[in-house]
Order: sequence, then C-alpha cells, then structure tokens
Amino acid sequence: MPIKAYDLTGRTAFVTGAASGIGRATAVLLAEAGAAVHCADRDARGLAETATRVRKSGGTAATYTVDVTDREQVDRAVDEATTSTGRLDVMAAIAGIMHSSTVLETRDEDLDRVLAVNFKGVLYACQAAARTMIAAGTGGSIVTMASGAVDASRPGLLCYASAKAAVVQLTKTLAAEAGPHGIRVNAVAPGWIRTPMTHRHEQEAQEAVETSLARRSPLGRVGEPEDVAQAVLHLASDASTFTTGQILRPNGGVAMPW
Repeated sequence: MPIKAYDLTGRTAFVTGAASGIGRATAVLLAEAGAAVHCADRDARGLAETATRVRKSGGTAATYTVDVTDREQVDRAVDEATTSTGRLDVMAAIAGIMHSSTVLETRDEDLDRVLAVNFKGVLYACQAAARTMIAAGTGGSIVTMASGAVDASRPGLLCYASAKAAVVQLTKTLAAEAGPHGIRVNAVAPGWIRTPMTHRHEQEAQEAVETSLARRSPLGRVGEPEDVAQAVLHLASDASTFTTGQILRPNGGVAMPW
C-alpha cells in the first residue's frame, strides 16, 4: 500500500495510450496505488495484455478500443468510464506517435497525422475530462504527455516536437482555466525512454544508440516506462495538491531548464 498521499483508493483514472510503453506502465502503477483504471487505445490486443497485468497486480481495469483522433470516440469512452464508477478523478493523456522528417521533407500528411494524435488526441481527452470533473464539482488531476524534445532542437523532429510544444501550451492554458474548479493540470516531459515507440533499430544498433544516449545523462542510463509512470502518479495524487501548470521532466538530467 502506498503512503497516504499517493493512495488512490476509491478513485477512477482514465489512461489513453494504455496498450504499451508509458501508458501501460502508468495504468498498472495507478491501479497498484488503488485506482479503478480505465484503459484506452486503438490496439485491442495490447489493451487486453495491459488489463491482464493490472489484474495480476490486484487492480481493476476496463478497456476501450479508441482512436484518440476521433473526438466522439474519446467522449463516449470517458462517459462510459464515468458512468460505470460514478466519478472521474484522473486523466492521463498519454497516447502518441513518433515521426521523423526534416523541415524541408515534411509533407502535409505527416504534420496532419502527428498533430491529430499527439495534440488533438490530448486536447480531446483533456476536454472530456475537464467537462466531467467540472460537472461533478469534485476537482481532479489531468496529466498530459509532453516530451524532452521541447527543450532541445533536434534535426528531424519538427512534427513531433511541434505537437508536444502545443501540448505544453494546452497544459498551461487549461491549468489557468480549470484551476478555479479545483482541477490541476500538469505535463510530464520525458527524456529518452525505452519503449516500443523508441525501438527503431535492429537490436545491436538499438543498444549502441541507447549506450550513447545514456552517456549524456548524469545518471548514466536511459529511462524506463516505470520512471515516467512514477511522475504521472505523483501529479495524479494528493502529493501534488499545490502543483498545476507545471512540466515535470523525468529525463535523467539530460536537460535542466529553468
């Protein structure tokens, strides 16, 4: 059982992107902290595996096959989750995709696809959660997923970094607007995390990439999904009741912005 501030017993959490990586680790950890977890993703098989892991850890999980680029699907899933438990306390908007292209190579369809998932998908989740929490009048916590890419200029990440920068601004704006209703809104901006999304090379080449990246960190390693899930739990819990509009950076010290 977590210490009292991190205890989510009796609360309901909704996690997008829950079929793998950071989303899966977050769903499992929030359940271990006591929350009834509702998992959304377009990958039905991955969702089923996440639900199995949650239940093996003693938690409860419901799943929703959802395309986060479809506002109606997101709204319907959040409504179903809220109806089934009678409340919504935490929204973790984690679903995202990666795309690499230089500025000169970027096509309209590249930008549209990444913005649809990485920004609009987060926006829709935030809107659905905020409306539900405001109507209930009980407050809540919304956690968005930004990226360490917003703190650096890396070739090839125009679409991804731009969408994540938009998420940061969404987070700050919603924090200002929803704060009077007792709703906290914060972002997590991870560094390099070992997930299916970042595994883009053959095994030997991938290990070389991660070794190189680990050398940039004062801690000497790359991150794991659980490192980010811990950050989400902190922002979702009563341990952060006076924190809103902030960016929490589990990045191993690779970037240390003011």
